[in-house]
Amino acid sequence: MCGIIGAISKADVLPILLDGLKRLEYRGYDSSGLAIIQEKGSLSRLRAPGKLIELERTIDASEGIHGRTGIAHTRWATHGPPTENNAHPHVSGERIALVCNGIVENHEELRNWLVDEGMDFHSETDTEVIVNLIRLHMDRGSDFMSAVRESIGALKGAYALGIVNADEPGRIIGARRGSPLIVGVGKDETYLASDISALIAHTRDFIVLENGDIVDIDQNRVTITDLDGRPQDRDMRTSTLSPRSTELGNHRHYMEKEIHEQGQAASDTLEGRITARRVLEACFGTEAKRIFDKTRAIQILACGTSYHAGLVARYWLEDLGIPCQVEIASEFLSRKHAVPRDCLVVALSQSGETIDTLSSVAYAKECGYAHSLAICNAPDSSLVRDSELVLMTHAGPEIGVASTKAFVTQLVALRLFAIVMGRRAGLDMAEESKLVRELRELPARIESALELESAIQAIAEQFANKQHALFLGRGIHYPIALEGALKLKEISYVHAEAYPAGELKHGPLALVDSEMPVVSVAPNDMQLGKLKGNIEEVRARGGKLIVFADSDTRLSSRENLQVINVASVESSIAPIIFTIPLQLLAYHVALIKGTDIDKPRNLAKSVTVE
Repeated sequence: MCGIIGAISKADVLPILLDGLKRLEYRGYDSSGLAIIQEKGSLSRLRAPGKLIELERTIDASEGIHGRTGIAHTRWATHGPPTENNAHPHVSGERIALVCNGIVENHEELRNWLVDEGMDFHSETDTEVIVNLIRLHMDRGSDFMSAVRESIGALKGAYALGIVNADEPGRIIGARRGSPLIVGVGKDETYLASDISALIAHTRDFIVLENGDIVDIDQNRVTITDLDGRPQDRDMRTSTLSPRSTELGNHRHYMEKEIHEQGQAASDTLEGRITARRVLEACFGTEAKRIFDKTRAIQILACGTSYHAGLVARYWLEDLGIPCQVEIASEFLSRKHAVPRDCLVVALSQSGETIDTLSSVAYAKECGYAHSLAICNAPDSSLVRDSELVLMTHAGPEIGVASTKAFVTQLVALRLFAIVMGRRAGLDMAEESKLVRELRELPARIESALELESAIQAIAEQFANKQHALFLGRGIHYPIALEGALKLKEISYVHAEAYPAGELKHGPLALVDSEMPVVSVAPNDMQLGKLKGNIEEVRARGGKLIVFADSDTRLSSRENLQVINVASVESSIAPIIFTIPLQLLAYHVALIKGTDIDKPRNLAKSVTVE
């Protein structure tokens, strides 16, 4: 959500900081600011709510802000609304400036203690307690680094910090716990950032800080230690990212590129939103706790791929005891509603400009639905502006019309939402800790699923002359079958339909013959036994099955049955993992058929007309 950029240079850092902030805009934000140590040794800070253009106007209207050391930030409001006072950097004593990504869980008790110690506060944020802690320790005799160590030792939560001291120009201290933070190394320049994309115009050499790292940088030096001052050795890396991150690089199509970016996109969507054991619900917005506490039911509204994500979320929410309905946005508009009491509307959209979704959210407000939450990938979109609560997915740019990483990051965001709501229905700390641990393992599980590509490529050859396909799933994996069928029809123009596997004998079985490929997903869950029976129904009628199966199911290939084993995965994240092979199958079938994969006929990336 938020973005950090810091720089120490032999030249003016203002252009570096502004360029870095622009490259971090995709992450979502509603205010921005920067602090620079000027040549005369004073600390100058400028902030503005709204988009970066507002900060640039503030800079243009100022008397000038230039120097060789500075930090900057884009903020998405969690504690306190998006105002100038709440924007980062935060300053204490006109000497110490700090930017922070993440959430300080114990900020209230720290604030109360600091007030008792005589410290002043000028914002509603949790971040301001950190800069005041540092100043208090320095006022009591600690040096800059010691004050930072003492302060972060008192913090609970997830964070990434960048800190400057006007008395020590040419120096930035950074710290990481949970939220990402990297150091960029250039020629006579050193940088601190939350994302390599912020630095790529200036350097491709960087160091990834690990949890617990504290980094001390100047123009030509990087020193990394832990909280106790013990040196830490971190490897220098060279990024393959270019300044134009939306270029194809070595990929044939944007869809291929975006499928392979999903592990990182999932990781980005989780960063700063979970601790070792909990989901941080403040990441949904300043009013999240108040609204969630009184929510008794959920109404999800979405279109296309986003609708399928909503269907998955319904299983997650109701499994945790939260009533949930999911409806295609255009259909929601077509009828009157018996509005459930205290029902929260959750709107899903990659672009945030899908007209049916926007209209359905507006209609829901007219009907009397209590509150709204947007889950979206576009921070400047209408949906984000019109919603009370917002959770940005961090898919990054998605160019291909057929959504891939936007869908996966929506599922990740919805999983976070389900866990937060599950607390209200009795989800205990031990179970939440288990679910969070599984989410932490998700990016690696996605990378493992991508390793199936060569096997899937071979299977795709069977679709070269096919015009129809059937997809089957049971329970929470029926929406994944729907998504698999949608991907195939979108980009290969193969007529593909998905059904709950239990519906086979109620009609679709009439379509099954040797010319109709049947694709199924087989997780190792309570539905497996019934699904095996459905598989045999297809085989008995000469149908040819392709089954993506959890390796623990012990399904094996035989006549008219090809099994592709997916590494065993926990049921809570299995729908996300089983999405990956279906995306790869659609891509390689389309490749064989020679269609325009990134720009399929008759379709647009953002549907802005009814």
